[in-house]
Amino acid sequence: MLLNQGIKIGRYLVRKLMRESGLVSKQRKKHKYQSNVAEVPAVPNTLNRQFKPVQPNHVWSSDITYIWTGKTWAYLTVVLDLYARRVIGWSMSAQADQHLVIKALDEAWHRRGKPSGVIFHSDQGSQYKSLLVRHRLACYAMQQSMSRKGNCWD
Repeated sequence: MLLNQGIKIGRYLVRKLMRESGLVSKQRKKHKYQSNVAEVPAVPNTLNRQFKPVQPNHVWSSDITYIWTGKTWAYLTVVLDLYARRVIGWSMSAQADQHLVIKALDEAWHRRGKPSGVIFHSDQGSQYKSLLVRHRLACYAMQQSMSRKGNCWD
């Protein structure tokens, strides 16, 4: 705003002037992602970067992201069919826990006619490593695959 009026000022001078005037900057809290599940071993990366399946319901991929809603953080999980590159299931919640993943997975599984033999690929997030998610994948006869730790390209 000041620059538009031709006034150049640095952050340190702004800080000093604000302090002298009794003003306090109000900044949004930085997002802190927390894990609530004990470490369990990751499963192998059976997908091995083969991101172009030849048929629907062969490879699904999932991830969790967080969204600032103006007052708090919300968490979104999506499940994609990598053949169609479409969202086939999603879930949103105030908590990033395994139930968020389960809801998105259940929606995808029912929408796609309850397929079996699907490779379900994700990162090594605690939600995907949880026993609840692993059990659900086993019930659906899906094969779990996880990216290598710290490798965003998987």
